[in-house]
Parts: sequence; structure tokens; C-alpha cells
Amino acid sequence: MLPKYSRVLLKLSGESLMGERNFGIDPKMLEQYAKEIRKITEIGVQVAIVIGGGNIYRGMNEAETGIERAQGDYMGMLATVINGMALQAALEKEGVNTRLQSAIKMEQVAEPYIRRRAMRHLEKGRVVIFGAGTGNPYFTTDTAGSLRAIEINADVILKGTRVDGIYSADPEKDPAATRFEHLSFADVIGKNLKVMDMTAFTLCQENNLPIIVFDMNKGGNLLSVVTGQLVGTLVS
Repeated sequence: MLPKYSRVLLKLSGESLMGERNFGIDPKMLEQYAKEIRKITEIGVQVAIVIGGGNIYRGMNEAETGIERAQGDYMGMLATVINGMALQAALEKEGVNTRLQSAIKMEQVAEPYIRRRAMRHLEKGRVVIFGAGTGNPYFTTDTAGSLRAIEINADVILKGTRVDGIYSADPEKDPAATRFEHLSFADVIGKNLKVMDMTAFTLCQENNLPIIVFDMNKGGNLLSVVTGQLVGTLVS
């Protein structure tokens, strides 16, 4: 089985780690994701991962919490490092070599993010997890995913979600919503589809980096995507 993509950036939401819980990390989801990621490393795909922090801390409304936006964003970045450490532990339990790199220095738990070092790790077959977003407030982990993917010359961004692609409306709310198989960047903007935030999306568009949105929770989907099967929605 030959991969279509040799180097991918997998973007996962923090919420996806909650599984059936209301917050925090479900060990079953961690184990499932680690097994799926291991399968694609075994066929030679180089994997980088950016994970959100919404299961631990979502930048809440400043008016409600009294915490200013920048402070809240830094709290969210720390949450992504916690998720990164959890995913790292799960991957290593599956026998996958990993490195966790953080955009905020915390030497005891993660390497600092150094682009060339990250690329060497990938070349040596290690999975690299990028924590702490971009290291700057006011940027989402989607933007961090797009930025890191471009920096490491990834072939594609794989956005693992709970739905099996991009729909004309929210399929969880609108039963008449239709799924797209392929969209251009202009289509997404024209139809006002929420794939990722505009900063992240524009980075991909300007650098001609394709995005595949797919259901990460269905076993085997990640392997199908990297071997070029029609799973989810391709934006290119």
C-alpha cells in the first residue's frame, strides 16, 4: 500500500479527545488516535500533528470570565501542550517515536520549536507534535496548523473532525445539508463555508496547500486519506 502523500500535517481539535465526556481526555480516544497514526507511519508517511486545547480550556468570553483575551489565549496554549503530552504518551505506548515541540519554552516537558530540527525528526520517521499554537495570542490552533504545515513543506493538511467532510450547512443541525467531495478555495469563500478561520485558510490558499476535512473517529479513515482514497472533502 503506497501513500499518496509523503509528509502530512494532521490537525486535531482538543474537543475530539473528550470522546463521550464533557471535558478532559478520554483514554479510549487517545488509544484509538494513536493506533490510527501508527498505521500511517508504518507505510512511510511522515506525520506532524497540531492539536487544539478546547477540551481543557476554551478562550472564554472576556465579559463572563474577567480574563482578558491575550491571557486567555496563553492559557489555551498551555492546554494544547497538555494534550500534546497525552498524545505523545499514547503514541509511544504504540511503539511510535515522537517529539513534542512547544512554541513557548518549557524545556522540562518539550523541545523548543525549531523548524530545521522538526524536519530532521520527520526525516528520521519520528512523529512531531507541535504544542502551544503559534506562541502568540489572537491566533487559533488552525492558524498554527497551517503555518507549521507550510514551514515543514507538508503535502497536505488533514483536518480530523467528527463529521465526514464539508457540508452546505451543519449536518448535525440541518438534515438537508449536502456533502461536497471537492471544493476550490474560491468556492469555500464564495459559499461562506466554515472550514477553518480566515487567517488559517488564507495561509493555505496563498501557499497552494490542499486541505482534506474528514471524520477522524471512523477507524481506517486516516489510512484511506493518505493512500488517496476519496474520503471526506478536498479543498485545493
